[in-house]
Amino acid sequence: MLISTTEELQGFEITEYLGLVHGEIVSGANILRDVMATVTDFVGGRSAAYEEELKNSREHCLTEIRDRARRLGADAIVGLQLDFEVIGSRGAMIMVTAAGTAVRLRKL
Repeated sequence: MLISTTEELQGFEITEYLGLVHGEIVSGANILRDVMATVTDFVGGRSAAYEEELKNSREHCLTEIRDRARRLGADAIVGLQLDFEVIGSRGAMIMVTAAGTAVRLRKL
């Protein structure tokens, strides 16, 4: 399934708009990741544990939105928007949301 942040896809005509599709994932970061991120913040550098959690959350969110679009009979999702937030009282959770429009296409 094609997914794009643009409103149209080169080489295709949108023949039908099927509606909004969305995906949401909230992931908790464990205590070991919190400790390692604190050390990384102190000494500088990248937090591989949090980057991996963010990547996994994004992929799960995109899988969820694809599945919802497929159930509508879509060929693609256009106008995709992704949002990332840190939530929770300690900021120990990552929320990823995705929204776009499910469409049917015809190849030009």
